[in-house]
Formats: sequence, C-alpha cells, structure tokens
Amino acid sequence: MVDGAPLDIGGGHFLDAGNPAVDQFLFSFLPEEKWNRFKRISQINVNGNVIDHPMEANIWQLDIDDQIDYLKSIAAAGCNQGISAPEDFVDWIYWKLGDRIAEDYMIPYNQKMFSKELNELGTYWMEKLPNVSFEDTLRSCLEKKAYGKQPGHAEFFYPREYGYGEVWKRMAEAVTDHIQYHVFVNRIDFESHTVNEKYQGDVIISTIPWTCYEVLKGMPEELQKKIRKLKHSSVQIEYKKEYLNTKAHWIYYPDKNLPYHRILVRHNFCPSSSGYWTETNIERIDQSGHEYCFMNEYAYPLNTVEKSQIMEELLQWTRRKGVYGLGRWGEWEHYNSDVVVEKGIRLAGEVTGSCG
Repeated sequence: MVDGAPLDIGGGHFLDAGNPAVDQFLFSFLPEEKWNRFKRISQINVNGNVIDHPMEANIWQLDIDDQIDYLKSIAAAGCNQGISAPEDFVDWIYWKLGDRIAEDYMIPYNQKMFSKELNELGTYWMEKLPNVSFEDTLRSCLEKKAYGKQPGHAEFFYPREYGYGEVWKRMAEAVTDHIQYHVFVNRIDFESHTVNEKYQGDVIISTIPWTCYEVLKGMPEELQKKIRKLKHSSVQIEYKKEYLNTKAHWIYYPDKNLPYHRILVRHNFCPSSSGYWTETNIERIDQSGHEYCFMNEYAYPLNTVEKSQIMEELLQWTRRKGVYGLGRWGEWEHYNSDVVVEKGIRLAGEVTGSCG
C-alpha cells in the first residue's frame, strides 16, 4: 500500500477481457462485481508528440508533414516491396515498419526495454506485431481514425478495491493446505522425481526460471549448458506522487534521454489512488535516491536467437521425465497472465486425465 492505494510491484499487469473462459475461472476467486472493466487507452510519446498506440494506426494524429513522411517510409518498407525478410533483428524492424517508425519508436524503445544489443534477439517472436498495411495506414490518415488490428488488452479488467495481486492471493487461500511458503526451490532430481531432495510427486510442474536451479540431477550436462545461455531482463518500478493530466492507462517512451520506457497512470485504473509508476530496465537505472521503488530481477524472458531451439529441446526432454515447464518462466515466453491461466488449466486437465 502506497499513498493509501495498492501499488503493483510486479509492474503493469491487467486481466485481458478477450478470454471469457479464463475470466470466469478467475471470477470464481474474485467475483466479477469486484472488478472494473476498461477500454484500453495507451499512448506513445514520440518526438514530443503524444499519440495513441499502436503507432502505425494513429499516425493521422500527427501534423500533415509528419504523416506524409511516415506514409512514404511505410510504403518503402521491405515487407511492402516484396523483399524477403532479413535475419537480424534491427534489419527486420526496418523491413517490417519502415525507417521512420523504426528509428523514432521501435528500435529505441526495444533497446530501453530489453537490451542495447538488439541483434542478440531473434525475429521469430515478432509475428505477433500487427501487419503494417500501407493501405490501412493511408486510410486512417484520410478518415482520421484508426484502422487495423487492435493490440492485446483492448479491453481489460482491474480490481475495484485492490491491486492485481488480490486474485492470486485469493486463489492461494483456496488451496492453502497444499502450499508451503518460504521454501527456496533450487534442486530437481529427475530420477527420483523429487524437489529439494524432500518433496516427491508423480508429476512436477516448474514455473520458476530454469536458470534458478542450482542442481538438475539426471539432466545431460550439454542441456544444462544450454539453459545457462537463456537470458532475461530486470526491471525496476518506481512510484511518483505527481498527478498526470491524461486519460491514458499507460504511455510508452522511446526517448533515450529518459531512463524509463513506460509509465502506468495508476489513478486512471485503480480507484481512490494517485500518482503513477515508471518501469526502467536495470541497465538504465539512475542510482540516486528514490522514494519508493522495487526491482523485479526476473521481468522479461529475452527472445534471443537460440532461445526457441533451447526451450524446445529442454521442454521435450523434461516432459519425457514427467516434469513440465509452465508459464512465463517455465516456458521462457513473454506470456500475459490470462494466457498462463489458460495454459495452466489445460495442463491440469492433461496430467489428471480430466477435461480441465
């Protein structure tokens, strides 16, 4: 609790309204009437201009000269010219979005959020980016409204009286007899099916980062070496008291002169609250004093060039041993919470032989 309202130290998390089955499952722990539903308002502060997100759908909000420059750049992008996609991440961004969006937004933002060395990242995960259709972008500029695919969390839920962590606290309370807290998990024995040489089960489901394990007994050393190649980013959230005169729920900042890459405007989604918080990659932290901050060591799994191959091999091997990786860290995927819940329900059905 900070300034009389909950602050989500895990960063910006919301319940996507686009998966009714997951939503109804979570409402069985925190009833629907205890949530507010919002239509997403997210913005980008680019070159001093604040426009709605995604950028390519809202170029029409810029002045006419900028619109023309961006349209020319998108039309010349490799993907709109029939050119084959390049392999390097930075080149792929130029190919996909054109040089103006690449240089003004996507490259600096990704450097701030993930890593200065962007070419360590693969491009296999970027297909989730909406297609940047020149025709849709031109139409949006002519008709002055957004066209194209909406981003995730187009509509979302947030608790009326609590932080987002409340639903998980209540879920834990429902199975409290089956939870043991304050245990640092650092060993799995794949032969005896034990954790920490103490807890044994027919099935083991691991949701923590694979790099946290000190001992993976029975796993081939070659595979353990590959695990050590997995990378992640750490992000600090810092609370600011100031009131921001905006309707946005969150705003992206590609400006390299600012340390943080995103702010979340708490008073626009958390009732009876004030202020906002910033999210800043550990590589960009200002070491001066902070009134309230929290470092999330494991914030985002990095989609490095080798990651998908490593995780495919790892998860296939562990599954044969009756050990399942699940969720953002168990699968090393940047999943939102609704996706993790859906995958958890599906896995529960699989291992118990039920329908979930």
